[in-house]
Amino acid sequence: MNDAADTPADDAVDEDIATPAGPVTDPKAELVDMAKTIVYALLIALVLRIFLFQPFTIPSSSMRPNLLIGDYVVVSKFSYGFSRNSIPFSPPLFKGRVFAATPKRGDVVVFKTPAEGHKDLIKRLIGLPGDTIQMTNGVLTVNGKALPREADGLAEGDAGACPNDATPMRYWETNAIGRRYITYDCGLSRLDNTPEYLVPEGQYFFMGDNRDNSLDSRVAPESGGVGYVPAENLVGKAETVLASWKEGASLFKPWTWVLNLRWNRFFHSMKAQAPA
Repeated sequence: MNDAADTPADDAVDEDIATPAGPVTDPKAELVDMAKTIVYALLIALVLRIFLFQPFTIPSSSMRPNLLIGDYVVVSKFSYGFSRNSIPFSPPLFKGRVFAATPKRGDVVVFKTPAEGHKDLIKRLIGLPGDTIQMTNGVLTVNGKALPREADGLAEGDAGACPNDATPMRYWETNAIGRRYITYDCGLSRLDNTPEYLVPEGQYFFMGDNRDNSLDSRVAPESGGVGYVPAENLVGKAETVLASWKEGASLFKPWTWVLNLRWNRFFHSMKAQAPA
C-alpha cells in the first residue's frame, strides 16, 4: 500500500502548534476602551443634567408642607430655557437665556441666589416683572388684590416647621390664575407686614410656602434674604418628588435607606392641587 497517496504532504497538520481560541487582547487597548466608555457615560450624564433633568435634595423647612426636609426632587431644566446657570459651576459662557420661556405664577422653581451666584434655592414664584407685591397682616396682595385663602385647620404634629415652635395653621391660597396650594402661618411674624415691592423688568419675586420661616424675596440680600431674582438665575421647574427620607437617613448606614423612607412621597407631584 502506498501511504503517501492516502495523506498528501501538502495537507499535513503539525499538531504541536496551538491554534488560538479567540482574538488576542491588548491590555493597553482594553484600558483605553474602558476610559472611553467612562468618558462617554459622563458626557451623556452631563448632557442630561444640563438639558433635561437634575435632582435636588431639600435641606430646609421653608417650603413646608409641600416640600419636606429629605425630599429628593426632580427639576425640569428645559421648562424655562437655558442659561449659564443650567451648567454646573455656572461658567460665564454667555448671557441671558436660550429658548427662554416665561414661568407661570405658582410654579415651584430652583434658582441661583443673586448674592452668591452659586447657591441653589427652591421657592414658589409669586411675582412676575412689573408686579407689585405686599404682605398685610399675613395676607398676600398681588397687583392690589388680596389672594383669597381658606383656613384648613392646624398642622398638628408639625410644630418643628415654625421658628417659634408654634403649631402652624394651614391655609389654601389661590393665586391670580386659579392655582391653589397650601401655605403655613406660624402666627405673628416680622414678615406678615411688608412694604410694597415693585418687581423690576427681567426679574422675579419668590416666597416660601412656610411664610413665616422663609428668607425669600421679601428680605434683601444684605439682610440674609434673596431679593429679586434675575431671569438668568432660573435653573428649572420642580416637577416631582422622586423619593423622600426622614431625618437620620445616611449614605453610610444602608439600613436607613429603607427604614427611613417616607413611602407616601414616592413620585409625589408638585402640581398645585385643590383640597379634597
